[in-house]
Amino acid sequence: MDYLVNLSLVKPIPELNARMKNAGVTIRRALAPEFELATGWVREKFGSGWASETAVAFARQPPTCFLATRAQKLIGFACHESIARGFFGPTGVDEAARGESIGHALLLASLLDLKVMGYGYAIIGDVGPSAFYERTVGAAPIPNSAPGVYAGLLNSAE
Repeated sequence: MDYLVNLSLVKPIPELNARMKNAGVTIRRALAPEFELATGWVREKFGSGWASETAVAFARQPPTCFLATRAQKLIGFACHESIARGFFGPTGVDEAARGESIGHALLLASLLDLKVMGYGYAIIGDVGPSAFYERTVGAAPIPNSAPGVYAGLLNSAE
């Protein structure tokens, strides 16, 4: 199921930014020379589908992919405008770095970017952790949204 986020309610959270800084985590827009490293990392950690969507986010100008780094190592990513206009995702954080609010910081970076782009609402496609999105950004389910934009997606013949 897809979820809807009212971007007029999404604001920066100074405490979250301070938490990232204290943890040595930087959240920033991806740079073109990082394409191979980032898409390879996403493929290894989360699969080829998400790597393909990340490649689309890198192709936009400016890129619609945000990276979380610590000590110049990639530990998370978030994309928007990959599968469709106004959509958030995919996003993921390395298992070893989960539970540090990095996913929340990446989500906010992307949603705030969508807001600056002029969107009033964002769609989170095929939501996994619905309670996280409901709690952090007030996301609400969109009725009749399944299977949504991912309907008919090709699967590899393994």
